[in-house]
Amino acid sequence: MSELRLLYLEDEPLLARVVKDSLESRGLHVDWFEHGQAAQQALAVPAAYDLALLDVQLPGQDGFTIGKALRERAPELPIIYLTARIQPKDALAGFAAGGDDYIRKPFSLEELIVRIERMVQLKSGKEQPVPALRQECYQLGRLTFDYHSLRLLDGEQQLQELSNREAEILRLFARAGHGQSLQRKDILLQIWEDDSFFHSRNLDVYIRKLREYLAADPRVQIITLRGVGYRFVCE
Repeated sequence: MSELRLLYLEDEPLLARVVKDSLESRGLHVDWFEHGQAAQQALAVPAAYDLALLDVQLPGQDGFTIGKALRERAPELPIIYLTARIQPKDALAGFAAGGDDYIRKPFSLEELIVRIERMVQLKSGKEQPVPALRQECYQLGRLTFDYHSLRLLDGEQQLQELSNREAEILRLFARAGHGQSLQRKDILLQIWEDDSFFHSRNLDVYIRKLREYLAADPRVQIITLRGVGYRFVCE
């Protein structure tokens, strides 16, 4: 199967980047749009996309309205709605608006991958997996950090299922590698795009949690460099 091309509509930039980066690291191509009008314009050639991921709660037109318009323009295009709404009537509204599937936020990236794979299979009529579903794993001492599944493992035993934000921060350290330093401001700007006092306090909380998880191997540490940031040790 050739590379899958997804249309992704989401007005929260941080969440959008996490989802887009994760899907593209697994071999998919993702075109991300913040507004429904741009997404509809992108479907001038409907055959360019294999699937649409649409957030429901958007400023202006909601995702259901946009989904109806996309369905008229591209009747065969699979549509998956993403929403924090939890009432059964909301799921029914999504299917009535032309949706093929409906995922409640917060969702795991693994669940999203499975849903995408299933929709593509149904469209093609073939039991064929999404191509190039690559792992992104890091060895930290004796611990293994699986970024895509949000898991921290000690051998084959799962130590902790991480939140998306915890995984993003740990990924920065893992990519930097053993003995490397990260400035506090750089972490704040990469994760929150804002180095305000509020987000700085949030970072303190996440660092404390990550230290608790990593304590399973004393050789893996996040060391505070006062006034600078952190040094990551993972011998």
